[in-house]
Amino acid sequence: MTGSTRSSEGLDDRRKRLLFRCWHRGTREMDLILGRFADATIGDLSDIELEQLERLIEVPDPDLYAALSSEALLAIEYRTPLFDRVKSFRAGRNA
Repeated sequence: MTGSTRSSEGLDDRRKRLLFRCWHRGTREMDLILGRFADATIGDLSDIELEQLERLIEVPDPDLYAALSSEALLAIEYRTPLFDRVKSFRAGRNA
């Protein structure tokens, strides 16, 4: 069981793949952060945002978790508007 609350029905293959990968990161913390973000937004992301998400999920879990949960910085190529959305989404979930 992934914890996903969203069905992949009706999504194109690219979005299905991303939804799956966001829920299967390797660490439970990152599954919950990226999986919940993907559940909420995957159907509405633009092609540019999908590309940014595809790159972002390549960041190792410890580095990405540190950047999302503290002031640790990611490499510049990953600091995109989508990263900011994920970080804001996470902050809103924990408020």
